[in-house]
Amino acid sequence: MNSEPTTQIIAPCPVPRPPAQNPAEVYLAGLGSGSRRTMRQALDSVAGIISNGRADALNLPWEELRHRHTNAIQAALADRYRPATANKMLSSLRGVLRAACRLGMMDPAMIERASSVDNIPGESRAGGRHLTEEEIAGLLQACARDPGPAGIRDAAIIGLMYSAGARSSETVALDLSDLDVDTGSLQVRGAGPSQERCLHPAAGALDALQKWLEVRGDEAGPLFCRVGKGAGGPVAQARVSSQAVYKLLRRRAEQAGVEPISARDVRTTFVENLLNSGMDIATVQQMAGHAARSTTNRYGRRNRRGHREAEESSGRPTDANRLKRPRKNTGWRAW
Repeated sequence: MNSEPTTQIIAPCPVPRPPAQNPAEVYLAGLGSGSRRTMRQALDSVAGIISNGRADALNLPWEELRHRHTNAIQAALADRYRPATANKMLSSLRGVLRAACRLGMMDPAMIERASSVDNIPGESRAGGRHLTEEEIAGLLQACARDPGPAGIRDAAIIGLMYSAGARSSETVALDLSDLDVDTGSLQVRGAGPSQERCLHPAAGALDALQKWLEVRGDEAGPLFCRVGKGAGGPVAQARVSSQAVYKLLRRRAEQAGVEPISARDVRTTFVENLLNSGMDIATVQQMAGHAARSTTNRYGRRNRRGHREAEESSGRPTDANRLKRPRKNTGWRAW
């Protein structure tokens, strides 16, 4: 941005704004906890571009941006990032401009012109890598070797994410009350309507969850709690964080002797397994909680089959009371 004309550089606000009058704060407050940090980082990068490194998301006067500024931002993002990443940053920029409009700082016509920059073209592929059954088995074996409650909890978390496609942010947001013991299902309340759905973990994952509940107890509160080291029990009402899930996946992968594994890798594997089983794209979109069909399409289109046939072929539960009557685990391949 040093080569850009100085007329395109926006200076930071001289005085901090109250959160309710800050477009970036208002925009971020409307996001889910899992998206908030990602979009804050995106806005920090955008603010750094247009301010020549002098401002961040919270002290940039976003209402001063015009079409020439957003064009310059688009060009800089295209040079520095892959299309998918750059377009996510442009999405965050549009969101802040809309927030500025709602706050009365910009009129609708101004917003339309400023946010009319196109997405950056380029083939967008789903992030994350496909995990092998051996890698998943290695993670769970590492959990099984842990004599403390953390091993039991981590196995339940990994099982839920792998067999039901829960995002890490959705997993840590679950409460005990979200669990339906009769059906073995969990209700997810996401950031938007498309993310609100019912999860149906596979039989092996339900077995792992049952073991965790025996350790956790039946006290109301977070489904997945923090635990003490060694033989220490879970701490009631102390919810695990998405960062804790990130760390436990890295730790269990290191213990298993496999490449580092992220929550995105686990979720990518879930979606690709459904597509490979022949499930139709619309059903996969619904089960994954994707807001747009195009997101699911990135994982590849497969032959169409019925929802229940895909569940049965992938070992997912089709009967009730799996959680009440955990069966003997016949191996994690059933997930």
